[in-house]
Amino acid sequence: MPATRQDLFALFDELGIAHATTDHEPVFTVEEGEAIKADLPGGHTKNLFLKDKKGRLVLVSALGDSVIRVNRLHRLLGAQRFSFAREEILYEALGVRPGSVTAFALMNDRDGQVAFVLDRALLEHDPVNFHPLSNDATTAIARDDLLKFARATGHEPVIVDFAALAAED
Repeated sequence: MPATRQDLFALFDELGIAHATTDHEPVFTVEEGEAIKADLPGGHTKNLFLKDKKGRLVLVSALGDSVIRVNRLHRLLGAQRFSFAREEILYEALGVRPGSVTAFALMNDRDGQVAFVLDRALLEHDPVNFHPLSNDATTAIARDDLLKFARATGHEPVIVDFAALAAED
């Protein structure tokens, strides 16, 4: 059974991670969340769940306006070409549905099958904002606590400078 919002908050409390959550209408795209973001400080995210041809799974969490060159990312990570993973794979690995992809879903990857890629630009913001396992709320935590959370779930983040990657020829 995938973790619930209450499970997530209990883990935050156990790890000593302060968190603030704002409930709102479900949002499915970065653009749909613009009005919500205007009222919430910090870095707002977009999250991509990718799979390469060999079945390697990657969760990318980036600043909402970062350009993610998926066609270049695979080389940087030493993987095969990436595509978006099917909904069934997303749910099996992270326990969330499309529109609710979030770094917080790493707590559902108990087997450590998902690599976590984090945007360097996102780490310039404090706090950082993610959906708390569903797209009808936004939860803010401190930037350093995001790293603490990821490591506590067994995921050492690979920090990527997506701006530099996008600028490559």
